[in-house]
Amino acid sequence: MRDGERGSQMRVLVVDDEESFRVLMESELERMGHSVLCVKSGEEALSALAAQDFDAILLDLRMPGIGGMETLRRIKESGASAEVVILTGYPDIEDAVHAMKLGAYDYLTKPARPSELEEVLKRAAEKKRLQKENLALKRMMAQREPPPLILGRSQAIKSLLETVERIAKSDASVLIQGETGTGKGLLATVIHQKSERVTQPFLTINCSAFQDHLLESELFGHEKGAFTGAVGTKLGLFEVADGGILFLDEVGEMSQAMQAKLLQVLDTGELRRVGGTRILKVDVRIIASTNKDLAREVRMGRFREDLYYRMNVISLHLPPLGERKVDIPLLIEHFFGQFRIPGQPVKTVTPEALQLLTEYPWPGNVRELANTVERLVILSPGDVIGLDDLPPNIRPEQRSPILKEPSPLSLFEMERLHITKVLSYTKGRKAQAARILGIDVKTLNHKIRAYHIPG
Repeated sequence: MRDGERGSQMRVLVVDDEESFRVLMESELERMGHSVLCVKSGEEALSALAAQDFDAILLDLRMPGIGGMETLRRIKESGASAEVVILTGYPDIEDAVHAMKLGAYDYLTKPARPSELEEVLKRAAEKKRLQKENLALKRMMAQREPPPLILGRSQAIKSLLETVERIAKSDASVLIQGETGTGKGLLATVIHQKSERVTQPFLTINCSAFQDHLLESELFGHEKGAFTGAVGTKLGLFEVADGGILFLDEVGEMSQAMQAKLLQVLDTGELRRVGGTRILKVDVRIIASTNKDLAREVRMGRFREDLYYRMNVISLHLPPLGERKVDIPLLIEHFFGQFRIPGQPVKTVTPEALQLLTEYPWPGNVRELANTVERLVILSPGDVIGLDDLPPNIRPEQRSPILKEPSPLSLFEMERLHITKVLSYTKGRKAQAARILGIDVKTLNHKIRAYHIPG
């Protein structure tokens, strides 16, 4: 659904015991282009709200059963996000004040003119939109994404960017595959900025950073009391990103149980918050990334085949930096500018040092290169970076002991030695070592334990 359609169409619940009024409201609201459900009591209204979500509720005050005011109170206690407009044939100032205190959005007297009703609904829709945009903006600011910039002269990068231009404006799901540190999140940001959803939210979640119950709450939200610590209703990322794009980073780390729940939302566009029964409809484009070979994970039974094909409508591959060495000088120049210390000139590099930087395999890819350049900018005393300024792992005299081993080393031993060298270089500081290696601290700790590296 495009932005204009989303702003004009609302899901409206009409609650009134008079059949003639319900028929009139259904006719008028459908003429305005809204989706309408009519019920004749507060009890039926609460049942409808437990089953699905609405944007607005037109609620009569004088009804048999629990009555309009009590219905309003229960609606607000349930955490429903719908704006409630009170409609009554018996206007009363005290009732109006009480209804507003309970959280009603507006108070109209029957028979309300169609133009008056339409204006109220437009304002209610605008209020909901602004609330959601504000929440999305807070989430996006907290993520502090870098400015989207994919640099490269290599044919691989040129072809990739040409593909992005072709697919960005569609709503198809995208799967980005590539090694850690190649810039998958940056590529997802570029797709968002070139898409039709550029004015809508772009939110990111790292699927490997949460246990299942927390990941479910982050994605789908939760109701008050859903679990210990759920002191209020929380909107999930799918709701906040409604109309925009949700980037699922490292989706290959998601458990089978969470994969099944994600697939259901992608197939139906519907979800329920944790601990809730109300069906919520969302319109979210998915971009996912992984450093795993998901096709192989499917064959091994570790990733759902149906979810793989659901996400892999468009597949993009970011090659490792070692396979596009022609891009390294351009990236180095860019990072020198990005990390320039205020008041100092942009640093440059000697041809000899540039050759070593270009020949280095960069196992941590672009992330490792960026971290290395930032360190050179901070620690190098002069304006020109020479051979002696390069870190030990890049200088050939420091790499030669490994290369001169009497027999080839296994990948296991090579990685163990490299991690040991980096930890030695950082004097045991794991956060700095993880940055150099292009991995997170959690992964580094796992490797330290696996390789029995003394800590």
